Amino acid sequence: MEKLLILVDVQNVYYTTRQTFRCNFDYNAFWAQVTSGCEVKHAFAYAIDRGDSQQKQFQNILRAIGFEVKLKPFIQRSDGSAKGDWDVGIAIDGLDYAQEVDRVVLVSGDGDFDILVQRLKDKYGVKVDVYGVKALTADALVAAASTFFPIEGALLLNK
Repeated sequence: MEKLLILVDVQNVYYTTRQTFRCNFDYNAFWAQVTSGCEVKHAFAYAIDRGDSQQKQFQNILRAIGFEVKLKPFIQRSDGSAKGDWDVGIAIDGLDYAQEVDRVVLVSGDGDFDILVQRLKDKYGVKVDVYGVKALTADALVAAASTFFPIEGALLLNK
């Protein structure tokens, strides 16, 4: 049975699906699709914690599906800009757990991850599937992936 590591950049998938489709990513459909016939060794969902009740409910849904939810506090800077980025944490977990799995599934369109994807394939010999909104996923990330799966259709919640 294939062993699997799932890494989900929650903010990226939220904003790209909202911008492109005006709806949300279907985490249940995604889980069913990627885990069929596999042993999930680790599944992480990386999110920013604003502390509101609706967000806590969403985080509990992710936990019920099977994700370990990793949270960072939302930081509002004095100039009005915001900070909330999990890129380094996602990369570290990818490298830390790659030796335990046969395949890594990354959900993000962020081009910064192309280096991570290439390293996972080269150093650990794992397949790396990338799920992202096609129009908003970096070409370099698509090229680095073993397989790119566009987020569309059945992976979207109806409005």
